[in-house]
Amino acid sequence: MNSARLVRGAVAATLVTLLLSACSSGGGDEGVPRSWIRDTYTVSGSRWLDKDSSPARVADAIHDHRKALDRSSGGGMRFLRYGDDMVTVSPHRGGSLIEIEDYRNGYRRHQQHLVNWPNPNSQSYRGGGPGEGK
Repeated sequence: MNSARLVRGAVAATLVTLLLSACSSGGGDEGVPRSWIRDTYTVSGSRWLDKDSSPARVADAIHDHRKALDRSSGGGMRFLRYGDDMVTVSPHRGGSLIEIEDYRNGYRRHQQHLVNWPNPNSQSYRGGGPGEGK
């Protein structure tokens, strides 16, 4: 009798774990494609370079690899929003400089170009990740 309870308890715990992990995963990979960027572009400190391509072309390539939640442009730069992170692609010596940063920091730095994006400091901002702040 005790072993039957243990087996039922273990099965129930396993099912709960599986359900919780399925609910939190969001069903897809919505984050910045960091490993692809790292493998595709030349590292420069905490940023990446493409010495030959324009910001528009680099942003299109990143977006083609993994669709961004939102896109914007301004000041010669391109912006891609991925949940709680963003990618900024800016002109650099005839090519492009790629930066990945937290959405709040990126929004603060570039908010004049992101007028249609949600302000992460407002009461209505609920983040972009699965289940966070919702």
